Formats: sequence, structure tokens, C-alpha cells
Amino acid sequence: MDYSDLSTLGIAFGLGLLVGLQRQRTDNKMAGVRTFTLIAILGVLSAFLTRDFENPYILPVLGLSLTGLLIVANIIKLKKFEDADVGQTTEVAALLMFAIGAYLVLGNQVIGIIVGGLMAVLLYAKEHLHDFIENLMEKDLAAIMTFAGISLIILPILPNQTYGPYDVLNPHNIWLMVVLIVGISVVGYFIYKFLGKKAGIISNGVLGGLISSTATTVSYAKKTKNAKNVDLIAAFIITTASAIALVRIMFEVGVVIPEKLNFIALPLIFELVCMALLCVGLFYLINKENNDDKMPEPDNPAQFKSALVFGLLYGFILLAVAFTKEKFGNEGLYIVAIISGLTDVDAITLSISNLMKGDGLATTTGWRLILLASLSNLFFKGIMAAVLGTKKMMKWIGIAFGISIVIGLLIMWLWPENWHF
Repeated sequence: MDYSDLSTLGIAFGLGLLVGLQRQRTDNKMAGVRTFTLIAILGVLSAFLTRDFENPYILPVLGLSLTGLLIVANIIKLKKFEDADVGQTTEVAALLMFAIGAYLVLGNQVIGIIVGGLMAVLLYAKEHLHDFIENLMEKDLAAIMTFAGISLIILPILPNQTYGPYDVLNPHNIWLMVVLIVGISVVGYFIYKFLGKKAGIISNGVLGGLISSTATTVSYAKKTKNAKNVDLIAAFIITTASAIALVRIMFEVGVVIPEKLNFIALPLIFELVCMALLCVGLFYLINKENNDDKMPEPDNPAQFKSALVFGLLYGFILLAVAFTKEKFGNEGLYIVAIISGLTDVDAITLSISNLMKGDGLATTTGWRLILLASLSNLFFKGIMAAVLGTKKMMKWIGIAFGISIVIGLLIMWLWPENWHF
């Protein structure tokens, strides 16, 4: 007996029950838990027959027969009920369930299970999806469409080969990093849209770090001059966003060079823990009775102009890193990290990560350059907060950022080479 076939039948039975349960809870008259389970098993048995009898026509014939049954059922429903609701969701789900059952036998079972599970979740989330779509604003749609254009239209047509001096400018790889950064910002933006006014000061800081810690600094620094008793809250949210930016950096490193993340993450995590402790201290100093914790509405994070500027900046930093390393060695890269980190720590992080990926830079030097760039970015945000915010807020920002920068520099100087995961 082939127990793998029994396992396949069991998986199809479970997926059919899962999807059918959701359909039956919606009072669907076309198909419920029993019908979807039978359709999944029919798909598996059709594939078994196709495989065992080596007949490629069995599966499509049974699939077309199922389609015919669904059409006949809709015709009967139209004749029997005057206000019959003939949709397409259940019918498409039934055909997809049949295909999943067949694919569990003839294809990759993991993919079949994932597709079946995602289908059940998608059907269950119908009302939530409809509410979300109805609440989308024009700039939300613009963010979705722009990100789709950046990732699905522009990226595939760019050449995947290097050009220019130092052989480091690969249009496809550069734009892939643009897609990564914009994607992170878009995810943070729509998490904010989902939470809305329910987001408290902690989640404001976290979301601010996901979307843009620099934009969060500007927004809350300005807010302190237009509202009372928000100086400490603003300092807390800005510091939290800057701490989350370190998590964002580690995620970017993990995407580009996952095999070296264990050598890079520990010193960055140490800096993150220190900043998190500062955030905890600021949180307990906040006067909760005067808490105005609404996060300023973020701008569209997927503007094409911003994506293009980041791509150009990233390409320029790739050239600067390659030039500096050849002319001045690794020591010159510290100057590049400081200057580029002032405006955008993502670009230098990705550039250094790609350099480490090709073994062109030691990981012990690479993580120090990334940490230095993040400290440079902290210094720049501190200056912005001082210019745009109140003196009281600047006092707390100065304390938090000052301690963070000092600790970061000490980590770069004193960190033992053998300390890693």
C-alpha cells in the first residue's frame, strides 16, 4: 500500500473541509462543506487515474464535467428563484479546489497546501477586504498602483548586467533594492491605515520606523510647536522610530546576505536594546493624562519620483564605495558611510551589504560601516528635531540620541571579533 497516496487524500479532505466550512457559513446554496470536500477528493482521484492509467485525457474530462455541473446548477437556480444570486466566487473556488486536489498528486504538495489555505483565508476575509477597499483614499490607490508599476513593470524589463566604471552598476539589482525599500514603506503605511486612530504612541513609533523614521521626526517635531504637552511624547515616538529603523536595517541585510546575518546582527541588536531601554525610560516619563497620540497622516510612500531618487542615490553610493575602496582602502569607506548616512541609511546599508556579498569587504568592517551610517543618520535627525521642534523636546531627543550615538561608537571600538551568533 502506498501510504503517500493516503496522505494526499487526507490533505485534500482537510482542505476541502476548510474551504467548504467557510462557504457554508455564508449560507451559500451552491456548495458547502460536503460538496467542497467531495470536489477536492474528485481532483485527487482524477489525478490518480491519470497517473496510474497513463491517460492524459481523464483529468481534463472530469474537470470539464465538473464545470458542466456548475453551469447546470446555476441554470436551475435561475429558473427556480426569481431573485437568484448567481455569483462567480463559489464556482471559481470549486474549480480551484478540483485543481488543487489534482496538483497535490501531480505537482508540489507544499504549493497545493499553501494555495488551498490562502484560498480559505481570502474567502473568509471578504467583508474585511471590502471595508478596506471602500476606505481607500486616492493616495492609497496611487501607492498601490505605483508600487505595482515599480515592481511588476519596470523591474522585469531592466537589463541584469553590469555597466560603467568599477563594474558595479547593475540596473536590475539597483531597482530590486528600490522595490525592497518601497515595499517596506508601503507595508508600514497600510498597517497604519488598518490601525488608524486606534494606534497608540508605541505603535506610532513602530510604524514611523517602518514607513520612514526621518519623516516621523519631521512630523512630530513640527507637531510640538502646534500643540501643548506633546514634547515628551514626540521625543518618545521619534526615538522609537529610530530604534525600529535598526530592525529595518537588519531586515535589509538579511534579504541581501542572509548567510552573513549571524555575524552582523549581534552588535546591531545590542545597539537596538540600548535604544529600546531609552524608549522605556521615556515612556514612563510621559504624562498619560495629556496624551495626544494620533500619528500624523503619512505621505504616499510609493511615489515614483522618490523611488527614482533613491535608485539614483543608491547607484551613486555604489560608485562612491567602489571608488573609495580602490583609492583609499577600507578606511575611506567610513567617510562615505558618515556622509551618505546623513540623508538615507537604506542606500548605504544595501550598498555595503552587496559589497560583503561578493567578499569584497570583511563582515567585521561591514557591520561597523552600517552602524556608523545609522549613527550619522541619528545625528542628522537630531539636528532636524532641534530646528523644527521645541527646546523641551530637543532636550529629551538630545539625551536619547546622544546616549545612543556614544554607545554605538563604543560598540564599534570595543566589540570583540569573536562575538556573534
